[in-house]
Formats: sequence, C-alpha cells, structure tokens
Amino acid sequence: MEQSMFNNEAILSWLRYFSSNVEINLAKLRILDITDKNKNLIPAIMTNRAVLVFTDAGHPDIFYEMWNAELGDCEIWYNEGSDPDGPIKHDKLSDMIDRGINASAAMLVINPNAATNYQVGLENSRFSSGSVQYCCQEVRAILLNKLNPGYQDNICIISGESIAVETAMIAAEGSVIAVEYDTRDRNTMKENVVKFGLNNVTIVESVDALRVMMDKLPIPELAFIVASPRIDIEIKTLLDINPAMEFVIYTLDFDILTSLPSLFKQNGLERTEAIHVQVARVNSKKLTEPFPAPWIISGRR
Repeated sequence: MEQSMFNNEAILSWLRYFSSNVEINLAKLRILDITDKNKNLIPAIMTNRAVLVFTDAGHPDIFYEMWNAELGDCEIWYNEGSDPDGPIKHDKLSDMIDRGINASAAMLVINPNAATNYQVGLENSRFSSGSVQYCCQEVRAILLNKLNPGYQDNICIISGESIAVETAMIAAEGSVIAVEYDTRDRNTMKENVVKFGLNNVTIVESVDALRVMMDKLPIPELAFIVASPRIDIEIKTLLDINPAMEFVIYTLDFDILTSLPSLFKQNGLERTEAIHVQVARVNSKKLTEPFPAPWIISGRR
C-alpha cells in the first residue's frame, strides 16, 4: 500500500493548529485523507459536522464539486501553504467555488447542516434523472439491510444503480464494482458517481469485462443482482472470481423467481432467505398508490 504523505506526526501537528484557532470538539472530528484516491469526500462532509481533510495538489474543481452537491453553506478553515502555522482564514464554500488546491495541505470543513445519522433509502429525487427506473426508497432500504455492506467491504452491483450509490457511501473504506450493460444506464451511473462524489466506484460494461479487469480490482465478497435472463452466467462468473461470494437477488419476474432454486442448486448455493416486499402510499388525492412488489432472494455456499 502506498504510504500517505500525512503521517501521524503531521496529522497531530495539523490537529494542534486547528484546535488552537477554531472552536471544535476533537472527539467528534472526522479525519479524511483524500490522497488515497478512493476516498469519498462529499459523503463524509454530508454526514459529519466537522471534517479535517488532508489533500495533495491537483484538485482544481474540489470546491465547485462540493458546491454542486449542495454544500455551499459549509465553512472552510485553511491557511496559505503546506505547513500548520501562520494566520488562519475561513470562508463560505460558496465563495470558494472558483478556487482549487495546488499544494499538499489540510483544511477543516464545518457543515452546520450535516445529517449526522445517515439516511438509508435516499429519496429518488436525490439521484440523477436519466434512463434508470429507480425502485422506491423503502424497498431500497430493505435491500441495503439484506445486503448489509460493511465499512470496508468490496461489493459487485449488477444493474442496480441507486443500490450502488448507497452501498458506496456505506462501504466508505471498501469498493463497489457497478456492472451496467446499457450505455444509457452507464451514463446515468457516471452522473450519480459525480453527483455524490464517489471515488470508490468502478463502472464496467459487462461481467465479461469484469472478469478481464479483476487483476486490477479488489475481489468482491458480496453481490447484488437485478435479475435478468443473464443471471446464470452472472452467478457463475462471480463464483469463479470468488467461490465464497454471497448474493442478494432482486426480481419482479415470476419465471426467473421459479428458476432460482434450480440455479442455486447447480452452483452449490443455499438459499438463506426469501422475502416478498409490497409498498403502497396514500397520495394527495387520498388514493392508494402501489409500487412494484419484488422478491428478494439471498444465497451463499
């Protein structure tokens, strides 16, 4: 693993500098080193009131990207230079969108509007509009519960764009491989990656492409699949990559649902759970508005 330029001594020096100049509670401070390229800055700021960010040169659009993610009310504390000394400055992020970072340094980001409890099951309006038909947020919350991604997990998501976004936020020290067959869906996924500032997502065009790229990617331990007629080859490919892969499968297709027991048996998988989810809301006209009712099947060897 590449060594960060910010070792323990440097981090302690910056902590002393900011604690001497800003009223912050160090016990509640989130420390994030984005010189490690797969770290997600924007989700960290969204969910923490104070984030100490260590960065290197080469981030010309960092403040614009934060502003575009509706973080314009954040306050940035910083100094000129790469060392923790000298006068400290602070500005609203909305006043810094044209600035970049051209040297290694640290900055303190204060977000007064942080959602300190992460909301599982984001509203669909938060995602990029495009070719994707997103499942309702309540179903997505259940899917994430069944997938149960850990902070450092590596996960493969097939045709599940909003699941890939939320999983990448939760698995902040892990990685997400998003398989998107359709060009339009890949473009929508790319828009979501930019919109949510996700640096731990790799988008690939097929499971065949995934197989070729695996020597350059972390091996996933979990897989979420929106079932299609390709599910047989998808399961076989993922088990070739990791024989201990665990699966969560989403389907609205009755034929695929009834084929899963045989498919699991062929691949040495045991079904661990099967649930049917139905969600309906009462709309403004006091009428019941139903949503698609998927089956969620979990399995592992």
